[in-house]
Amino acid sequence: MPELPEVETTVRLIRPKLVGRTVTGATVSWRRTVGDRSFEARVTGARIANVRRRAKYFVLDLERGGVSAGALVGHLRMTGRVLVESARGKAPDYGKVALALDDGHVMHFVDVRKFGRLVWRADAAAELADLGPEPLGDEFTAGWLASALRAKRRALKPLLLDQTFVAGLGNIYVDESLHRSGLHPLAKSERVKPEQAAALHREIRAVLAEAIAREGSSFDVFYRTPEGNPGSYQDQFRVYGRDGKPCRACGTTITRLVVGQRGTHVCPRCQPRPRVRRTGS
Repeated sequence: MPELPEVETTVRLIRPKLVGRTVTGATVSWRRTVGDRSFEARVTGARIANVRRRAKYFVLDLERGGVSAGALVGHLRMTGRVLVESARGKAPDYGKVALALDDGHVMHFVDVRKFGRLVWRADAAAELADLGPEPLGDEFTAGWLASALRAKRRALKPLLLDQTFVAGLGNIYVDESLHRSGLHPLAKSERVKPEQAAALHREIRAVLAEAIAREGSSFDVFYRTPEGNPGSYQDQFRVYGRDGKPCRACGTTITRLVVGQRGTHVCPRCQPRPRVRRTGS
């Protein structure tokens, strides 16, 4: 599933093509994608005022006559993509929604497996209100992370994957961040020391920034940028998907385990498994 870096890449590439454009028509080929019989009427004639990301969602803020007209909130899920192409070209395969624009282009929402969503909401902030802080935002500080970890009393990896705790992190980038900070995914959050939380904070931000610079990770045929290119951060993976291979930091064989029902990759040497505290009888 596309995570924060892949969605951020998508937003950065489509933003210049969409901001300021007016939607002149909408075609829905798969109604479940929009979940609204009045979708076409809600978006046609609206101007796209901004394109932004929140967690793993992309948001198109709409307006009419300078007044907010709601927003389109999209989630790529497993195989969704957003393309902006000339209306004169051939429509892409697996297109689910097409928004005609006033400059002769069309924004296509494409999804092979039909899990993605592109919905209209009157208030995008209310729709996304349950999400935690952005890991690249000002609110996400080392101090906040240390305090929040102590308060939760959960295993690290499931907690970091919880979108209400921190928004936008997924399986790939949690595995990579934990390895780089030397923390085991089963470590208890309340036992993470302030200096360890600071290292985790630093590595989360570094991993995400590096992945965005490389336009995300492509390890299957599905994720491609809006321009049709694969990301390249997969070439930098230290542990994710590398079970049976040597750790790039110490040479120890990477192992795979299941944590919170998610495949998880660790280096047994760089990320020592936490000791189980014995209690007296």
